[in-house]
Amino acid sequence: MMGRNNQRDGSVAGVLDFRIQTFLSVCRNMSFTAASEELHITQPAVSQHIRYLEKAYGCPLFIRDGKRVSLTPAGEVLLHTMGSLQNDHLALVRRMQEAGGTKKTLTFGVTLTIGEYAILPALAQYLKEHPDINVQVRYGNTHTLVDLLHEGKIDFALVEGYVPMDDFDTLVDRMEPYLPVCAKGHVFQKPVSTLKDLLGERLLIREEGSGTREILEKYLSALNLSLADFTHYAQVENMHSIVGLLLRDCGITFLYQAAVQDLLQQGLVEIIPISDFQMHHEFTFIWNKNSCFAGEYRDICRQLHSADARSLDELPLP
Repeated sequence: MMGRNNQRDGSVAGVLDFRIQTFLSVCRNMSFTAASEELHITQPAVSQHIRYLEKAYGCPLFIRDGKRVSLTPAGEVLLHTMGSLQNDHLALVRRMQEAGGTKKTLTFGVTLTIGEYAILPALAQYLKEHPDINVQVRYGNTHTLVDLLHEGKIDFALVEGYVPMDDFDTLVDRMEPYLPVCAKGHVFQKPVSTLKDLLGERLLIREEGSGTREILEKYLSALNLSLADFTHYAQVENMHSIVGLLLRDCGITFLYQAAVQDLLQQGLVEIIPISDFQMHHEFTFIWNKNSCFAGEYRDICRQLHSADARSLDELPLP
């Protein structure tokens, strides 16, 4: 959470003590000077606010090394707690406005792969079981959804990328196979038996910040390889476009089984038989740690998880 560049929401500015607002600004910027500019107060005023908090809590909040600052362990605790409180305020406002009404709104985020290929059966079941609830689903890559959670704009998210687990409570939804795939009948540049044999192929890849891409990058790094080792690539920010290019035999790619399940069943794409790539990765629900609504979010995520598990039982194997 350190150094996030999320903006203050005016609706919560008066909820927390103005000195806590100063503290959060310093955390966002990791700079007393930048905090003074963001808050339109003098730098001595920023220092005074932080000293007041350190005296009130009886412990230092920042380590100062010249112009550089970093959080102490106590500062980390305060940041996580006050950040969660500020985020919860947006949910609290919505619940107060809905109080006494017949409709409630659930807002959550999904990554593009999950949103386009995996969440629909579970979401459909949830809507049937909760006909009085309005649902807003936000799409984005893993990094975007993490930012939306930090800003309190969504209640929870279902992601497949790596996230800062110190910031979130989690519930694993499923372990999904992550597969190297190509169009049926694809002609390779050379005989293929290992991952390195694919480096002469054009790689179809998502944008930076995508969980699908980040997982592949970490796997390649463990083999002392990188995306740059592929001869050619095509970077596309839309999963359907990547699948479309795959079907047109424009390259190879690495995708979750959920994204190509139907195509594998139809015989339009096939798994590339390489011996050194066997991988599963978690689809995980995440929500802000220390949220006063954590129990409610966990219950909803469990309901979606149960519906997803039932839908998976009905799928044929590729």
